[in-house]
Amino acid sequence: MKKLERRSTIKKLFTSLAGFAGISLVAKADNIGESGDKEVFNVTEEQDVPLFSGSTKLNNMVFVAGKGAHFDGDIKDHTDHVLKELEKELKKAGSSMEKVLKVNVYLHDLNDYKGMNEVYKGRFGSKPPVRTTVATYGGVPGDSLVEMDCIAYI
Repeated sequence: MKKLERRSTIKKLFTSLAGFAGISLVAKADNIGESGDKEVFNVTEEQDVPLFSGSTKLNNMVFVAGKGAHFDGDIKDHTDHVLKELEKELKKAGSSMEKVLKVNVYLHDLNDYKGMNEVYKGRFGSKPPVRTTVATYGGVPGDSLVEMDCIAYI
């Protein structure tokens, strides 16, 4: 019983602190689709069953799936290709590179970090998005040296 009381006390504390700061800790799921339905682009199909979407748009947000480079080349070639693919997907959804809020970068080899950065720099305008970069264990699918996904607004 004490564990339950402690959780309740902690929950009340966080709720009051959040209220003091003007933050709501409760997500209103019923508001998600109010101003529009979810749209998906580039549905990849396998035997007439959607596998995943190249991007999904909901209200004023765009979520772009990971893009890779599936050809011979170095990290700079692959990074340039991936960024161009992200840009195409964003334009198709009504957004742009300047409206990207978050990018995830997956490297086949962490030693490619510097080369990837050389090509990446400046591609998102003067106010670049936040970014997470990791090296993947076992490599990036499809033998790409880099894969990126992003979240943007319209």
